[in-house]
Amino acid sequence: MRQIEVSRTIVFDQPRNGRAFFEALAADNLDLGRPERLELIFGRKILPSTTGVFATRVVTRGVDVTINAGYKHSRVKEYFKEGRALRIETVVNDSTDLGVKRRLVHLPELQAKARDVNRRLLDHEHVGRGCVLASPAFERIAQPSVTDGRRAPALRFGDPRVQALAGALAVTAHLIGGLSNKTLRPLVEQLYGQPYSRAQCCYDLRRLRLKGLIERLPHSNTYTLTDDGQRFAIFYSKVHNRLLRPLLAANQPPAPLEVRQALRVLDNAITDYINDARIAT
Repeated sequence: MRQIEVSRTIVFDQPRNGRAFFEALAADNLDLGRPERLELIFGRKILPSTTGVFATRVVTRGVDVTINAGYKHSRVKEYFKEGRALRIETVVNDSTDLGVKRRLVHLPELQAKARDVNRRLLDHEHVGRGCVLASPAFERIAQPSVTDGRRAPALRFGDPRVQALAGALAVTAHLIGGLSNKTLRPLVEQLYGQPYSRAQCCYDLRRLRLKGLIERLPHSNTYTLTDDGQRFAIFYSKVHNRLLRPLLAANQPPAPLEVRQALRVLDNAITDYINDARIAT
């Protein structure tokens, strides 16, 4: 087997809902998931001499958006087909990427694993649309806990290392080949902006496992994300990157003008209130 493609097509009864879903998915992948590339297919060849600006953006007419997540020699391709169907294609260029031998007799096993990749990707995207952590789950993750008599250290929201860990776990490629110390460590180090040792990564993997956020595959050092693990990665990353960090700098661009004006009104009102109470600041 040189190349095998296994696909799944989901047709929407109302195409506009499918388009809205896929556009939100593409926007999420600009800062979550980080595929190898977000491509725009223009239907014509773009040469160095071609005039105009060609930037990565989401448009709805005349351009098809394709999301590619690569793993070793293989990839998952996702796009919106013929204006009404979500198409997921797992293309395996080397069967050993998924732990399957190359002989044709192993085709059913390879197909089953490729279909599982398609399913995990769809499950991941479904979780991403409703990634709110219920209060008990958030408390269990964000505070120290005890699992089977073993202490599970907290994964506190806002901690720079935990935020980097959550961002690294949101990488879509983990849904294909799982994650390990070797694949996770460079991603966390890049987001963390500081050295991140192998020992630190082992410690964090243990925290994630005791919290029920990852599961270890039998007879290997590879892990997969649980449903709670996907919610943790997406919830922590979205809330921190899209809400907390912009709001902390809401008095300056790129915060929207309306937010900055409202903040100035609120600040002036509080200052007047303090002055009226005759409390020195």
